[in-house]
Amino acid sequence: MKQTLLAALLAATFIAPAMAQTPDPAQADGTPAAAEASPHTLTGNAGLFSSYRFRGIDQTFGKPAFQGGVDYSHSSGFYIGNRNSNVSSGAGFPDGNLEMDFYGGYKHAFGDFGLDVGGIYYYYPGSEARNLGLGANSGAVYNAELCIGGSWKFLSLKYFYGLDDYFSLRGVNAAGVSTGRNTKGSSYLDLSANYDLGDGWGVNAHVGTLNLQNVHNGDYTDWKLGVTKDISGWVIAASYIDTNADGSCSKNFAVPVTNYQPYCFFSSNSDSGRGNPLAYPGTSTKDAGRGIAVISVSKSF
Repeated sequence: MKQTLLAALLAATFIAPAMAQTPDPAQADGTPAAAEASPHTLTGNAGLFSSYRFRGIDQTFGKPAFQGGVDYSHSSGFYIGNRNSNVSSGAGFPDGNLEMDFYGGYKHAFGDFGLDVGGIYYYYPGSEARNLGLGANSGAVYNAELCIGGSWKFLSLKYFYGLDDYFSLRGVNAAGVSTGRNTKGSSYLDLSANYDLGDGWGVNAHVGTLNLQNVHNGDYTDWKLGVTKDISGWVIAASYIDTNADGSCSKNFAVPVTNYQPYCFFSSNSDSGRGNPLAYPGTSTKDAGRGIAVISVSKSF
């Protein structure tokens, strides 16, 4: 009898507390316990834009663009993603009409501060890089950049550095003639602000500056001011974008050219030639850095 009582006391001392510490799949009110959050996040996005501006420069000759992509991130801070858009061949992508961006990196937050380190690869399938200057790589136009950025609350600053010729472009002199010099080491500095006003409203602003190596009049500054409204997950945006880029097309066709304007873009460009309107009367031109209002609607899912 004493042995039985002793065994019962031991069981109450050691087994009962252990059972009390065993997780119960049900809450006190009978509802299931919350599942542990996954460290993986996969999202997609799609949007329609009245014009596609990259670093302030027109990529679709003033026409609309449809863009979409997918992003994966891990709770550790690592991420990868892809973004795609239609483009105009005259924006420096001979015979091409599609842009594909692939990027990845690492993000980490320190309270209100954030760090972002990564890289991005731009690819234009079907384009002809050899038309972009003497010594340009053959095959499709591409560009690879490393980037590092920091953020504080609604402000962010990011620096991009080119690892090769800037979108396969080679150097150009004041007469608009290719020098064959590389454009490796071109850089872009981006300062942006995104402020949440509440009730789905937001405002954003941006200023950026490009340092384009060995291209006459290649450097410029661009800026943007915009507003957004989130309606049930659909984001409607309107912004004004402008630059001081040199894109006066009339100067490019003076004889002789003495002040080449690299941001005068043709409506199209092919492997058969630059599409100069003097040689191809059906080709029109446009100042790709002109100020413009852009509206868009997009959604993430």
